[in-house]
Amino acid sequence: MRTILTNATLIDCVNPTPFKNATVVVEKGRISEILTDGRKAPSADATLVDLAGAYLLPGLWDVHVHPDYLSLAEAPLADQVALFGHRLMTSLTESGIVGFRCAGTHSFMDVAWKRAFDSGLYVGPRLYSCGHFLTTTGGHFLTTGHALECDGPYGFVKAIREQIKNGVDHIKLNLSGGIMGPAWDRHWHSFLLDDEIKAAFEICRQREFKVMAHATNPNAVKSAVRLGAHSIEHGYIMDDECIELLLEHNTWYVPTLAISHLTPNQAGNEWERAYLKQRNLAPSLCCRADAASDVHAGWFKKALDAGVKMALGSDIRPLKDAALLEMGLWVKDGATPWQTLLAATKNAAAVCGAADDLGTVEVGKLADLIVVSANPLDDINNVRRLLLVLKEGRIVSDKRDHAHAR
Repeated sequence: MRTILTNATLIDCVNPTPFKNATVVVEKGRISEILTDGRKAPSADATLVDLAGAYLLPGLWDVHVHPDYLSLAEAPLADQVALFGHRLMTSLTESGIVGFRCAGTHSFMDVAWKRAFDSGLYVGPRLYSCGHFLTTTGGHFLTTGHALECDGPYGFVKAIREQIKNGVDHIKLNLSGGIMGPAWDRHWHSFLLDDEIKAAFEICRQREFKVMAHATNPNAVKSAVRLGAHSIEHGYIMDDECIELLLEHNTWYVPTLAISHLTPNQAGNEWERAYLKQRNLAPSLCCRADAASDVHAGWFKKALDAGVKMALGSDIRPLKDAALLEMGLWVKDGATPWQTLLAATKNAAAVCGAADDLGTVEVGKLADLIVVSANPLDDINNVRRLLLVLKEGRIVSDKRDHAHAR
């Protein structure tokens, strides 16, 4: 069965200039043909979808996410697993987020939902799992229940082997503290000793598992990059040598601006204010974020200007809003809409090892696509004006009547 998307304004995330009056043909879930300049494809035996000039682009990604932080006293495990799946599926259909990379869950609920989505029993986003995140006793964000506390080289080796045994895609290591956490959990502190971090990276290298490294200060960033981290998460504080090493080792950087930027003192639009009203963050955490924000923004921009490989991850919830908020913050901190869109599509798919199949609109790739009513290259928040979501060429969300009514 063929699907033909006609009269599109195509943003393929390869070329920075949109193609007007484009046609994209999908067969067996993949893009089989792209026609521009008003050329049409034969429509016999095909489903024809007229986009009436709307903007067709790759689906969005968020490559740093967690489920809701709920204790078993607040919600039984079965309820939490079901809620996580609901949040993931809603993110696809309500916000056009076609891919997620997890940064820590408990009970391997990310592995379970990855398998459920891959089986085809549920329509959901692409999901890349890590199970628990691993830190030291007295490490980062222990109150979430998503952390495993490890000590000594073989403590980390054993924990990593357990994650691998349970079917994860990558390993998440929390090497340092954070902005959100108790008083003793500070982002300028590193937690692992040299023999612990070396052993953790060595077993990952031996088993060919990529390391997603929570690294929030220069020492943690440099240690992780030198030892072969696939991506650096956060990088709240860096230095010039960090930037040089990220470039030298071709390491990905996922800045998660939302963690330091979304506070009452910094909210700049209706969506950010609505998020803060819903989250109701403790004043002490907001003060910590405010104090870190300018430094974080400065190193984000230096990395961007230097040409460091960067992808978009939010580290906040609710999942259907998180990537959209993070995209707005990228532009606020000096990225162009084009750079931001690449970070949330092409680059994000590449971080997950999916660049051959996803992240751009090109012949041969899977047709995980979205359609929006206005140009996100004019205003990045136009990604919120969602009309259609397609997974492998099949429409899984259609908001066209709602948009016209609005």
